[in-house]
Parts: sequence; C-alpha cells; structure tokens
Amino acid sequence: MTYRKFKADYLFTGKELAGDDSVLITTTDGTVQDIVTTAAAGSDIAYYPGLLTPGFVNCHCHLELSHMRGVLPEGTGLVDFLTSVIRRRGESMVDPTEAMAAAEQEMLANGIVAVGDICNTADTLPLKKKGAQEYYNFIETMGFVEQGASARFAASKAVFDQFESSFPGQNSIVPHAPYSVSPALFKLIAGHAHEQPHHVAGRTGRGPDQTNPAGGRLLSMHNQETEEENTFFLTGKGDFLRLYAALGVDVTFFKGTGKRSLESTLPHFHKDQTLILVHDVATNNEDIRTAARLASNSGGASSSPSGPALYFCLCPNANRYIGRKLPDVPLLIDSGHRLLVGTDSLASNWQLSVLEELKTLQRAFPDLTTATLLQWATANGAEALRLQGQLGSFDRGKRPGVVHISNLNGDRFTAESAAQRLL
Repeated sequence: MTYRKFKADYLFTGKELAGDDSVLITTTDGTVQDIVTTAAAGSDIAYYPGLLTPGFVNCHCHLELSHMRGVLPEGTGLVDFLTSVIRRRGESMVDPTEAMAAAEQEMLANGIVAVGDICNTADTLPLKKKGAQEYYNFIETMGFVEQGASARFAASKAVFDQFESSFPGQNSIVPHAPYSVSPALFKLIAGHAHEQPHHVAGRTGRGPDQTNPAGGRLLSMHNQETEEENTFFLTGKGDFLRLYAALGVDVTFFKGTGKRSLESTLPHFHKDQTLILVHDVATNNEDIRTAARLASNSGGASSSPSGPALYFCLCPNANRYIGRKLPDVPLLIDSGHRLLVGTDSLASNWQLSVLEELKTLQRAFPDLTTATLLQWATANGAEALRLQGQLGSFDRGKRPGVVHISNLNGDRFTAESAAQRLL
C-alpha cells in the first residue's frame, strides 16, 4: 500500500495540537493511518510550513443564494436585509446554477469537506447528487400565521421528500427563525423531526454515522440575530413590524409572549432533540440561564429533562456584513454548549471560507487559541452534523481531508493566512 506523509510546524489533530515532531500518515485516498514521530515515519515526508488540520465543517450555509453575491448592501440591519433578500432574489444577472457550482468549488478549495445547508427549494439537489461534498440538508419552512401551518409544512415536506429519495437520513425540515414560525408550524416541525430516520451511507461512502433514538433528525434555526427579535417577543412591537408590513402579513394578533425569543421558542421542541442555534448575536446571560433550565448543557447529549440539546453556531462575517455586531463569544463558551462555525450565504458574506470566519473571531477575541477555533470548525462540526465517524479528526480509519494553513504568526492566524486543501 502507498502512503502519504505530512509534516508541518503545527499539526492539529481535531482535538489538540500534536507534538512538534509529529508526522501524519494517510493512504493515497486520505484515510488516516497514524500520527508518528519523524524517525518512525521514515523517508518521503512532505513538509508544509504552517499548520495542518482536518478538513473544515461549515455548519451553516445557504448555497441557494450564491447568485446574490454582492447584490445586497452591507450594514443595513436584519430587517432591511431580509426584506431585500425577498424582493431582490431574482435581480442578479448571474445564472443560479453556475453560481451554486462555483460556490461549492470555492468551499472545496478553502478546505471545507462538509456543509449544513439551508434549502428552501430543491434547486441544489442536482449539484449535490454529483457527490463532490458531504451535505446535511436543512429544509427550511416558515409561516407566522397559524392558519397557514399545514400548507406551509406540506410544501416543505415535498422538498424534503425530493432530498430524502436521494440522500436518506441526511435531511430535516427545520424552522427558519422564532419570528417566522407559528406555534402550530413548530409543532409539525418538531413532530416530524422526532421520527426515527433510516440512515444509509451517503454518496461519498460517509453519510450520517448515527441517529439519536429519542430525538430523531437534527434541527437548525436562526436565533437572536438581532435584539429586535427579543423586543418582538417581549412586547409584540419593534422594528420587526416593518418586516411583516413589507411582506403583507397581518400580525396584529401577536401581542408578545412577555419572554425573550429563546425562552419563547425552546419549549416547542421535544426533549432529547438536537438543535443548532445559528448567529446568536443578541443571546445574553438570561438566555443562557434559560437554556440551562430547558436544555441539555452540552451539544449532542441526550440528558435533558425538558428540552433539546443545543449547539451554538457562529457566522461572524455574516454578522459583520448585516449588522456590524458579533455575538458574546466568551459568554457562549462559558455556557458549556459546544460551538460551531458557519459561513452563511454569499448574499451576506464576502466569501465562503471557514478560515476567514476563524480569523475574524480570533481578531475580535484575542484570547481564543487557534486550537480552540479549529476544534469548533472540525471535530465539533462533524459531531453536530453526525459525521464524526469519518470527519473532524485525524483518528485512524477516518478520511477527514487534510488542509494546510500558511502564513501564521507562531501558531496564530494573520490577515494573510490562507487555506489550501491537500486531500
């Protein structure tokens, strides 16, 4: 059997930085064999200045919106951004199919090996069938008026069925956000997700590694992307009323819950379900206490007495693009829940690069070590998308991809740091 041997100044295993004299050994197809010393590795070692890491897992993306790159202005705030997405989705002169294919190639080149992708339609299905990348497909549904819940869910179920016929067990129907989903629609979503999925190997030979017997399919939801979301739930008022007015939706029936968004929403889910909360810009200490009371204290666990297990997914460059604010990352770390990384869409970001997200986080929060950030982007992401049996770490037998990060300052990222996928 032919082997490849990789050495760098730093080798991140998916969990930690390995010793200075570490060599990664894989087969030619990228299956990890071992991490050994230089002496044990022998000859033919390829040296890469910088750092080697398993491939990145992008836990939140909207591939469908790739044709909107550069269409929407920056810094408008969430309400105007959402209104513009809806009104201007068809304005781009770029062919959507070509844009999605180019976006996927950009992710692959930037070291991304798996994606949690938000889908409102089946437009991405032909591309995904080609099998260049692993995807977990979150079929997004929305509808804040109770009477429309059944019809909204049925439309999303039709999209879900198309994905499920090609990639069984790699798809879920999920809520868009607390402010866009009615209690009746939440009930339908949570009930469907609670069904036990039938998992088979994915097109790459990977596929989901396991199911959650109690919670069923994985869930994802945009969460507290702006403080206006909390205002809306607390009072029934605020800037979100402009959004509904623009959409022509009458929400005069909603007077608020008297609670913040997260506390208003978590009770809709079944206990032991797993929920990825995305963005979390306006999540505060009160929300963390609510999560501690209603949900498990570690992502992927199943010990919660009353609510879903949570992950927090950070998309800092999208937060900068839309509203110029970042989440309270130290607070989220202290919460005990696992953190993940996503890129969001090319409608709300300058590129689809997990490394650029990590650079933004380390620049904004200098106490974050490179190893911590990389764990969020590799092992944590693989676990969240239920792909940890093959991705996320350099454990023997896995095929997680090998990514080289160059232009470091010691073991820290710089503005010039770049990712190159080697396998």
